[in-house]
Amino acid sequence: MKKEKLISIIITLVVWFIMFYSALPAMNIQSQEFWSFAISLIVVAAVINSYSVLKNMVEKKESFSISERLKKFKKVIIVVLALMIIYGGGSFFSSPIIRASAYKNLLTVKTSDFNEDIKEVNYSQIPLLDKDSAALLSERKMGSMIDMVSQYEVSNYYSQINYKEKPMRVTPLEYGSVIKWITNRNTGIPAYIQIDMTSQDVELIKLEKGITISPSEHFGRNLDRFLRFKYPTAMFRSKNFEIDDTGTPYWICPVATKKIGLFGGTDIKGAVLLNAITGEHKYYDVSEVPTWVDKVYDAELLVQQYNYHGVFANGYLNSIFGQRGCLQTTEGYNYIALGDDVWVYTGITSVTGDESIVGFVLMNQRTKETNYYQISGAKEISAMGSAEGQVQNLGYKATFPLLLNVGGEPTYFLALKDDSGLVKKYAMVNIEKYQIVAIGDSINECERNYKVLMSDNGITTVPVKDESEYAGVVENIWNVVVDGNTYYYFQLDKYNQLFEIAAKDDISVIKIAKGDKVAINGYDQEKAGITGIASIKITEAVTKTTAEEAKPTQLP
Repeated sequence: MKKEKLISIIITLVVWFIMFYSALPAMNIQSQEFWSFAISLIVVAAVINSYSVLKNMVEKKESFSISERLKKFKKVIIVVLALMIIYGGGSFFSSPIIRASAYKNLLTVKTSDFNEDIKEVNYSQIPLLDKDSAALLSERKMGSMIDMVSQYEVSNYYSQINYKEKPMRVTPLEYGSVIKWITNRNTGIPAYIQIDMTSQDVELIKLEKGITISPSEHFGRNLDRFLRFKYPTAMFRSKNFEIDDTGTPYWICPVATKKIGLFGGTDIKGAVLLNAITGEHKYYDVSEVPTWVDKVYDAELLVQQYNYHGVFANGYLNSIFGQRGCLQTTEGYNYIALGDDVWVYTGITSVTGDESIVGFVLMNQRTKETNYYQISGAKEISAMGSAEGQVQNLGYKATFPLLLNVGGEPTYFLALKDDSGLVKKYAMVNIEKYQIVAIGDSINECERNYKVLMSDNGITTVPVKDESEYAGVVENIWNVVVDGNTYYYFQLDKYNQLFEIAAKDDISVIKIAKGDKVAINGYDQEKAGITGIASIKITEAVTKTTAEEAKPTQLP
C-alpha cells in the first residue's frame, strides 16, 4: 500500500509540474487564473489518487455506496468548495456594484487646452501607416530577403514607438517552424524589422548577436516561461517589443496589480525590461521606467479605466438607470506622438449612443497621464464615412483617424487605402463641421485643400502654404487619368518643372492650348520636378494655331 501511495504522489507531482510548465500561471492570490489553476490541481490529484482508494476498497470488499465514496473524498470536496466560496466572495467584493467610486478613481483626468498641448502639425511626426499597412510592407520586405525568408517569418508584435523623435513600428522575426528553430536556435533570431511611419521606409536591422528570448522560442528560452521562472508571482499583462536609443531590442513586460479588493481594479505597478539578446532583466517601478520606453500601459487598459471614470461618475445605480453625466470612449483609438512619448487618442461620447463626441482624451502610455479636451463634433466613424464618400467611386477605405492641429482647428487626419491595403490618398475632416472634407494625393496637397475649404467656410483665416507666381508660354500639355481623375500637366517656356492640376479642381484648364500665355499660382507638393497649381489663367490666348496642334497629348 505504501508503494502504491508513493507512486500516486510521484505521478501527481509530475502531472502538476507539466500543468504548471504549460499554463504558467502567476503564483499570486490576486490572479484569477491562479485560483482556477489551484482548483484544477486538487481535482487532478483526487482523480489520480482515486485509483488506489478504489483498489483498496475492492480488496477489502468495502461497500461502493455513494456515501462511502464521498467520505473518502470529504476533505478534497471541502477544500474545493472553500476555494470556490473565497473566489466568489472575492469577485463580488471587488465588483463595481459596491466599489463604483474606487473604479472611477483609478484614473485621474485633467481638463486641458487643445491649442496649448497639441501644437501645429509637424508632418515629420505623423504616422501615415496603421498596423495592417505596416504588416503588409514588412511581409513584402521579408519576401525580398532570400537568405532569411526560408527560415524566418515576420512576428505580429508591431509596437508603435517614438525612435529618435520619429514614429516607428518595430517587430522581431520569428522561427518559421519547430524544425527551423532546431536548426537555427544556436545563433538566435538574426534581425528585426523597423518601419518608418512617416516615410513608409522599411528596414531589416541585422544584429551582431541574435535574439535568444522570444515568444517563438521553446523550453527555457520561451519569453513567457523565462519570465515566469524568474518572476513566479508577477502578473504580466502584455509583452511589447521595443528598441532603446541604440537600437538594442528589448521586451517590455508590464506587471499588473489589483487595486480594488481581491480581483478588481487592474492597474500597472511596474515593468520588467528584458534584453532580448542577452536575457538580462530588471524590474522597475512604474515611476522609474526609463524614458526611452514608450508602452507600459496598453491602450485597452487605458480605455477601460477611462470608461470606469466616465460611466461611474455618479455611482453604479446611475450608470444603469438615470445615466446622468455618463460618458464613454468611442468605438476605436489611435496613437499620436507628443514629445518623447506615445499617447492614445480616442473620442468621448454619451453612453446613450450619440453620433457625436463631447470631447476627446489623450492618455500617455508610459505615465498614464490623461488629458481631456472639451470639443464637440463628429465621431471618428462619421469622419471616416465622410472621407470615404469623397472617393466612393474608387472604393477606398479610411483608416481610423489621427487627431491633428491644422490652422488651430482640431482635425481628423485619415489615410485612404485600396483593396490591397496600400495608401492611395489622404483626407482631413474638420471635427466640429465634418462636412468639410479635403482630399489629396499627398499630405501637402491635402492640407492646402483643407485650409482653402476652411477659409471659404469662414472657419479660419490661416493662410495656405506659400504660393509662387509663374508666367510664360505653354509649350506642351499632357493629360493623364489617375484613379478616375484627369490631371493636366503644363510645360512653360521659362521653367524646367512641370505644373500639375486636376481637372476637377478647375475645369477651365481644358480650354488652355499650346501657345497660350498663362499666369500660375503654384505651390510645392513634394513631387520632384512637379509644382502644384493653385490657380491658372490665360493672359493672352493663342491666335495662330489649329485646334489639333493645340490639343493636349494624352498619356497612357
